[in-house]
Amino acid sequence: MAVSKTEEFNKVDIELAEIAKALSHPARIKILKILNDLDSCMVGSIVDLLPLSQSTVSQHLKELKRVDLIKGEIEGPKICYCINPIVLEKAMNGFNKLFLQVCKC
Repeated sequence: MAVSKTEEFNKVDIELAEIAKALSHPARIKILKILNDLDSCMVGSIVDLLPLSQSTVSQHLKELKRVDLIKGEIEGPKICYCINPIVLEKAMNGFNKLFLQVCKC
């Protein structure tokens, strides 16, 4: 049976890896761009802008929300999503620090 060794790594590296995992699909990158352009958005509007079904878009939104890159607020029967600027800035700083640390350019 496989055993998780994530506890062997520091919290910052684990969080950065989780964000990288959440960003590892082009649909999720596109969703972030859509939310940035529209400031906030209902699921239906996002579905209209992507070549994916509503259920697939919902799964991608769930993954972005899991790592807090986006927030969702219930408005009646719908959910309005927006970018979480605090977590996005934290992620940006974390990736910049990582790339500067490992870059031999």
